Amino acid sequence: MNDYLQQIQDVRESFLADLGNTAAADRESLKIAYLGRKGRLNDLFSLMAKVEPGLRKDFGQGVNILKKEIEDRLQSLSTENHSVSDAAHNVDLTMDAYPITLGSRHPLTSAMDEIIRIFSRLGFDIATGYEVETDWYNFESLNFPPNHPARDMQDTFYVSGETLLRTHTSPVQTRYMSSHQPPVRIIAPGRVYRNEAVSARSYCLFSQVEGLYVDEHVSFNDLKTTLDMFCRMYFGPQVKTRFRSSFFPFTEPSAEMDVSCFLCGGKGCRVCKQTGWLEILGCGMVDPNVFRSVGYDPDKVSGYAFGMGVERMTMMKLGVTDIRMFFDNDVDFLRQF
Repeated sequence: MNDYLQQIQDVRESFLADLGNTAAADRESLKIAYLGRKGRLNDLFSLMAKVEPGLRKDFGQGVNILKKEIEDRLQSLSTENHSVSDAAHNVDLTMDAYPITLGSRHPLTSAMDEIIRIFSRLGFDIATGYEVETDWYNFESLNFPPNHPARDMQDTFYVSGETLLRTHTSPVQTRYMSSHQPPVRIIAPGRVYRNEAVSARSYCLFSQVEGLYVDEHVSFNDLKTTLDMFCRMYFGPQVKTRFRSSFFPFTEPSAEMDVSCFLCGGKGCRVCKQTGWLEILGCGMVDPNVFRSVGYDPDKVSGYAFGMGVERMTMMKLGVTDIRMFFDNDVDFLRQF
């Protein structure tokens, strides 16, 4: 590189070095040092007469380019300094800080956690399974006959011929028994799916907690005692319970459990339909055919099973009248809990 062109590069490097080492308040001095009447750029222009005629054009362009670079750098720094200064000047130091808004747990999550916590205290382990299930685990192993209405397309979401979205968490029970020997004492929480019309009282998906206890000499009295204790721990010690005969393919005998309406104290209201009772779950003694499907000997063991809908339990406890509110993500609704 020609000595004169090298001098342009030297001035450029010198400016960048001074720019990095000069405080913001002193950068006006850089403008004087490089662009002033006695500045470094003026010294370069004074060399023009000494440059060979063939290099004068390149030399002149180089000096002008450097001058433009220095002007742009100093201008941008000036703009930045003004912006920072203006922003600092406009800050109101007496203004309160913005409040930190904390989220809250969804009421269904809280209800599920409380139910799990209570049954854990009663000695139940937690078992989980698949939301996409086979027909055998969802129906066949649970003693559903081939022509049972629950198998129909209008009640079940089928993925393929033998694969479906589970309609209850009972398949977790038979899967667990298939790989574990008695005694078995588990609850199976999770989401289930049913092809139902969406309304204030029903939805196409909801949450269940099902329980299973299998051992020698398990009786219906054990079932009633366990569920009665759960209800007192969940709804309060003042709650009353009752059992009504019912039918489920996987239990025999079967029953439905009611609790006294805690909104009206059993006197009758709109929520309990003036009966004073609220149905909360189905239960019963495990059918021998279910034991045979998983390789248990029904002559040696017995057991009970139960299942409850978490949304229904939560609606009753919180006084929610529309199940769809749990899935609408309405912040005003969720903030109530």
